Amino acid sequence: MRDSERSAEFVVFVRAHRADLLRTATLLCAGDDAFAEDVVQTTLTRLYLSWGRVRRADVPLAYARRSITHVFIDEARLAHRRRETTLADPTEALAAEPTVGTTDLVLREIVLGALASLGPRQRAVVVLRHWHDLDVAETARVLGCSTGTVKSQNARALAHLRDVLGATDHQLSLEVS
Repeated sequence: MRDSERSAEFVVFVRAHRADLLRTATLLCAGDDAFAEDVVQTTLTRLYLSWGRVRRADVPLAYARRSITHVFIDEARLAHRRRETTLADPTEALAAEPTVGTTDLVLREIVLGALASLGPRQRAVVVLRHWHDLDVAETARVLGCSTGTVKSQNARALAHLRDVLGATDHQLSLEVS
């Protein structure tokens, strides 16, 4: 395959799936848009370099999701990486997305904060199982672990999220009353 054909195929793939990959990365990165963008760019670079393998995969998007999950876990494990987190001014977010209400922004921050409280592997399991609706076996294949590991990580993550979100729900109801 010529380089120009390879590049053209890759561009078509990226145009069709970049938004999906960015949404996945944003969830994996618990709303850290800059980190999510870095994960997507690293993933796309790796995909381009191994495009021959990717295009021969049964489902190239599944291959890309697996790759993005691995990049996220690798990046999250780097001990020397210190990330700054910035909080968007809600008025700026409202101006940028006029259809999103303040309640939606608050709920988004609560959910992303709860996701951020999970470890990278648990967060990956939750995103793959509950956002992408993968079954246990497919999630295990993507993460390169056993189905038992997926089940236990998912159970622990959901219990933790229930605790965190339950405490938040209780706090919100106290503030309202």
